[in-house]
Amino acid sequence: MGKWINGVSNSGDPSGGWFREATQGRRELGAGESPHAGARELNRSGPSPALTGSRGEGWMAGMASTLLTFDTREAHRSWLETQARLPLGFRVATTRFEFTPAEVAKTARMGLTLLALEEPTPSFAAMFTRNAFPGAPVIIGRERLGEPRLAAILVNNKISNVCAPGGVLAAERVAAAAAELLRLEPREVLPSSTGVIGWRLPTDAMIAALPELVRGLQPLTVLPAAEGITTTDLYPKVRRAAVGQGSIVGIAKGAGMIEPNLATMLVFLLTDLAVPRQELRAALSGAVEASFQNITVDSDTSTSDTVVLLSSMRQPAPEPRQFREALARVCRDLAEDVVRNGEGVHHVVHVVVRGAPDLQAAREVGKSIANSPLVQCAVNGNDPNVGRLLAAVGKHAGRSGMALDPGRVVLRMGGETIFRDGAMRLDADMERKLHAQLKDAELYASVAPKDGFTFRPPLDFPRHERAVEIELDLGLGDGACEVLGGDRSHEYITENADYRS
Repeated sequence: MGKWINGVSNSGDPSGGWFREATQGRRELGAGESPHAGARELNRSGPSPALTGSRGEGWMAGMASTLLTFDTREAHRSWLETQARLPLGFRVATTRFEFTPAEVAKTARMGLTLLALEEPTPSFAAMFTRNAFPGAPVIIGRERLGEPRLAAILVNNKISNVCAPGGVLAAERVAAAAAELLRLEPREVLPSSTGVIGWRLPTDAMIAALPELVRGLQPLTVLPAAEGITTTDLYPKVRRAAVGQGSIVGIAKGAGMIEPNLATMLVFLLTDLAVPRQELRAALSGAVEASFQNITVDSDTSTSDTVVLLSSMRQPAPEPRQFREALARVCRDLAEDVVRNGEGVHHVVHVVVRGAPDLQAAREVGKSIANSPLVQCAVNGNDPNVGRLLAAVGKHAGRSGMALDPGRVVLRMGGETIFRDGAMRLDADMERKLHAQLKDAELYASVAPKDGFTFRPPLDFPRHERAVEIELDLGLGDGACEVLGGDRSHEYITENADYRS
């Protein structure tokens, strides 16, 4: 289980895996909300059997759930707007400015995003990366967890402020300037950064942009903030859950350098429900464990991973279980959005592992499959080279000392059994079925680059929420886990080869 950086143990039920809400519809909208007319619903092809995990019978049961499709960018945008209404007691604003990095004599643009409470709150929670080279905002954030109140989060993109000279002092200076404009104590403002590692913050330019940022604060929609925190993301990510008399709204930034360890990327969760501080922290720990902890894009853990949850305390608290389930749902949906919006991702890969010795073993096997470069490349090319799945499982089992019995292992893809009783079960008809499933799950096809080199995604919205479905039973125990990953494409290589230039 995850553990808080300040030592408060997670005591909550993380409420299962991604696809728990089979009976109520996976994309449950809040009261009075409805999907935009351009968003169509479809069902997953073929339900998965209920899984028995270390958290109880059937805790990941049900994949016959409703998914969304979007025909146009406008339809996706309209649906995002239905998710983006701010809870009571919050305001957000964004601004952008040009600057010249100290390290590279080339004009760059930075975005500043401010998420502010109307009144400081004692009820806040946060979790951070375990990378051994944490960014200055992470160092500061760990200290902020012990403060009595928090009132604002100031986010910048373009520069992550990691291992930069004077990084902590620079972040604190900008936070203090924002606090003065907001009439807050400096310790009530949490800085957060994402972008290039090792570069210094343009503190003077950031401080100069703050008055305009504060003037732009508005209480209606979180969508500008969801857009403002992005870097290589193709589109903003917003999720909402109505619960009791209030709501939970979350936004996320993340597209690459994603292999969570405790938290993931930049995630900001806002609620107007008056959940006490300790309950809020326990709920967040459980929700992160069941969502962001189980995703991967490229196996690299960021130096800046942060997830923050703030309560404005404006609405009565619901039953603790009701709040935890709603928070877990928002986090699961955001986690899946992050993978689907991963750099160069053409397919989401959904791996269900059961029959493992324990939860952690199941998670490690699932990530061995999802992070395999050979599996990722085959999926990207719609090539059902499924022997690579076995190789990835065997690699992890051999390295970890897991005593696999091939005769007890069962492997399925798209509901089709491809390995059982120690032997592959492949033929021409199976090959056609597996290829068809890969094509059906593809978000978009690569477009040949005009210059012969630079691949760029042709779409900036998700066409659907389908995934390549892989199921593995190890036959060793009752540990179970779901892992979401993506394929490896030309676009991913281009994005990360040209990221700074």
